[in-house]
Amino acid sequence: MLHTLAALSANAFGLGVGDVAMPVVPMFHANAWGIAHAAPAAGAALVLPGPVMQPEALANLIVDEGVTFTAGVPTVWQGVLPHLAGRPHRLREIGCGGSAVPEALSEAYREQVGLPILQAWGMTETSPLASSAVLPRRYADADAATQADQRARAGIPIFGVEARVVDADSLQPQPWDDTATGELQVRGPWCAKDYYNPDAGVALTTDDGWMRTGDIAAMDPHGSIRIADRTKDLIKSGGEWISSVDLENAIMSHRKVAEAAVVAVPHPKWGERPLACVVLKPGETATE
Repeated sequence: MLHTLAALSANAFGLGVGDVAMPVVPMFHANAWGIAHAAPAAGAALVLPGPVMQPEALANLIVDEGVTFTAGVPTVWQGVLPHLAGRPHRLREIGCGGSAVPEALSEAYREQVGLPILQAWGMTETSPLASSAVLPRRYADADAATQADQRARAGIPIFGVEARVVDADSLQPQPWDDTATGELQVRGPWCAKDYYNPDAGVALTTDDGWMRTGDIAAMDPHGSIRIADRTKDLIKSGGEWISSVDLENAIMSHRKVAEAAVVAVPHPKWGERPLACVVLKPGETATE
């Protein structure tokens, strides 16, 4: 099974002989997203950054070791960008996951490094890769904005993984119109069925065999997944659900903003309201 998963991951990442892969993810976090197994399975070289995870050191490794594929969380690539921009490199893919990739960050890489960030989605429970936002060929001639929107999605499930979006309570399927949202559920041979010694009342899978992910998502008519939020991160204000991811992406698109995180805070009238924690770019100022 491990060999099969490594081969599927290598295929999803496009790894092969001559490639150099560098996971910027620890082995204790979903087995470094499978990259540490996928690279040797595909005959690719493997670079492990070790304990030196500072942005400049990572950028130097990418350049000096001729890395062709790398992957990490958005915070990592936010820090690496100024140290990699304008430098010669061999990168052909920059993978990103763990949380939604801000479109502004992906576009900054496209403009300053020469290639956008590739978003992928998965969980430890999906062993770990489940979908990838490789740009479908039907968008090859689309305008830059449309392509950027597609790259910001979780994308199409990989071979062997099925996905559905349902009402979390009734389990009724939601339409594939990219508007209706519900809980994203998946199933497949390597998706976990249950937890070892789970807490009372905790069930990973539904009665009909689908694994609950805890993510709120929508699907377009082509089956491409768009993550709206984590169930626990949604903000319910005045009876309406507000996506923290959508707000973070909107704030991150501002030219003065480096990072943003949106959380729910109690409110006497609305129940909850969103609170944005914003980090400005060096040298920038802004009013509330």
